[in-house]
Amino acid sequence: MAELLIKGKQMVSGIPNETKCEGFFVAIEAGKIIDVGIGDASHLTKTNTTVVSLSDNQWLVPGFVDLHIHGGYGVDVMDHSDEGLQHLKQSLTREGTTSFLATTITQSISSIEEVIYQVTVHPNQGGAEIVGLHIEGPFINEVRKGAQPAQYIVDPAVELMKKWTDLAPGKIKQVTYAPEKPGGLELTTYLRKQAINPSIGHSDAHYDEIALAIDNGLNQATHLFNGMRPLHHREPGVVGTALLRDELDVELIADGIHIHPHMIQLAWKVKGTNRCLLITDSMRAKGLSDGMYELGGQDVQVKDGQATLEDGSLAGSILPMNEAITNMINFSGCTFEEAIQMATYNPARKINVLDRKGTIEVGKDADLVIWEDGKVVSTFCKGSHYS
Repeated sequence: MAELLIKGKQMVSGIPNETKCEGFFVAIEAGKIIDVGIGDASHLTKTNTTVVSLSDNQWLVPGFVDLHIHGGYGVDVMDHSDEGLQHLKQSLTREGTTSFLATTITQSISSIEEVIYQVTVHPNQGGAEIVGLHIEGPFINEVRKGAQPAQYIVDPAVELMKKWTDLAPGKIKQVTYAPEKPGGLELTTYLRKQAINPSIGHSDAHYDEIALAIDNGLNQATHLFNGMRPLHHREPGVVGTALLRDELDVELIADGIHIHPHMIQLAWKVKGTNRCLLITDSMRAKGLSDGMYELGGQDVQVKDGQATLEDGSLAGSILPMNEAITNMINFSGCTFEEAIQMATYNPARKINVLDRKGTIEVGKDADLVIWEDGKVVSTFCKGSHYS
């Protein structure tokens, strides 16, 4: 018997190559999906069952999984604030995000370690779930640092990463780094042995250097096109290699600012739906008005949907995930089902939480979104309702 029953006309499960389901029901008990079907669901109801009925133009889709969030709604992951994290988690439900990786920025080792510890012990109750950590920096290339503070950049170091994985067993899911730097290959090998995604980013690597890293386990590119050696007809660079090599999945910031819409279309046509990961790379100012904000100790101006440092460098985004999905459809020509897969199934698979996240299937967490015309009407995190 279900404590919550959601029914309606249109549903996308998030499962690759599965077309939309019409006339569906999803039954939920104790935060888990206990049944999914078509037709009558009266056999699953009891006296106190809450029934949510969607209108004909609404869709039920899986909750979104964002692998790259620095902050939003006035909060930064690097603030070292439990209250702030809780506010961020609650606020992310507005855009349909139900799971995310708390993402660091290049800072002092002690500051990064404080965040790692804080996320590890955070109670994770209510709102979007922090399913792990994405360590972006400090193991990057200063030539492609973007908005990462240069004074804290260090070479990749296995011993330091081992200290961090010991501090947070099973919590670090992804590391963005420059594999061409001294110690980069050793770090790649260590990360793969720990089931952590090695993701090339803020890197000036050439094709041969990246190919060697792929041989050692490199499997992803962070925010493709941004913070990396670009494509050139005499040297593929990071961009060309990421597009060419099937071993690499790619993160995409589909805001039309970080990447031109036609380049989004190119990436999708080359990589295909299964290799694209929609992210926001959002920072503190998401959900707030234009003005001056802070990122990693640096002043950031937000104006007309764009966040920049004083030198004009992009400093993260203020993109909500629901807008990323709509933009992906408009920019690339992909279907609604494919865009949903890029924000649900693909990232959940990538960080090994597909057993409980990413699709609407029996046994998984009841992380669900009611979608209408590009807007999030309601979000459910483990069956709890957020408007």
